Amino acid sequence: MERRDIEIFLTLAEELHFGRTAERLGVSGARVSQTIKQLERRFGVALFQRTSRQVALTPVGGQLREDVQAGYQRIQEGIAKAVAAGRGFAGTLRVGFSSPLVGEAIMAAAQKFRTRHPDCEVRIREVHLSDAFGALRSDELDLQITELPVQEPDLAGGPAVLRDPRLLAVSAKHPFARRDHVTVEDLARDVVLVPADAPAYLLDAIIPAMTPGGQAIRRETVLTSRQELLTLVSGGAGMAVVGSQATRYHARPDIAYVPIAGLPPLEYGPVWPVGGQTSRVRSFLALLQAELDR
Repeated sequence: MERRDIEIFLTLAEELHFGRTAERLGVSGARVSQTIKQLERRFGVALFQRTSRQVALTPVGGQLREDVQAGYQRIQEGIAKAVAAGRGFAGTLRVGFSSPLVGEAIMAAAQKFRTRHPDCEVRIREVHLSDAFGALRSDELDLQITELPVQEPDLAGGPAVLRDPRLLAVSAKHPFARRDHVTVEDLARDVVLVPADAPAYLLDAIIPAMTPGGQAIRRETVLTSRQELLTLVSGGAGMAVVGSQATRYHARPDIAYVPIAGLPPLEYGPVWPVGGQTSRVRSFLALLQAELDR
């Protein structure tokens, strides 16, 4: 039996109506009738009993349906999996994040993605700015939502999906801790701690090298993790420019977070290896954007 013959036979066995079968499969009634007659001639036995009022399976037709149904279902499932793999939805999608605010949004999008694409596993991991793109380059990640800008010839990306106002983290004993805000000029009055080995252009975007008045901002590259950053800041080793998410995820009695006037919000956006914008990546980004737009 050809695949189309099986499909027509099983659909008629379910509908028990030639017209509904034809409509459901998008073929003519004559095609359904002709196929069933050809099968019955080939097998030498009637598969359906037909009257002016109803269509019913014969005992042989009922047995054939049982014998064929399971195998046909496996074939359909196999075809569906092959199509999904070809479209990029089967397998694993590995997503990185560089801040807890982004990580929370990614977790929510991942739950929806798994529901929509149950054959695709989503794995999530944190990425530190001290090795901003190493996981993408070593094929450990397919997609990363990270601080912008990204200016790497082997990486591609999209526009910002999330923005977070900048704050200055200082020790609770620091003079700035009593301020309602600081200015960019104030950043030149103490050491600003920054991630070691982060791209220079990214550091310049997050913490400018100079104030508008021309004063140099002393940046000290000592950080490898957020916990190290907070420990050093609380001990008075320097200040740090952070997103406002820190007040939610990293509230501490020994650290004050002060708004910075004159600097735009930090921006986060997607980045992936050049040529790596698969259907999985596009679908996940659409779900992530929908989550952030809520």
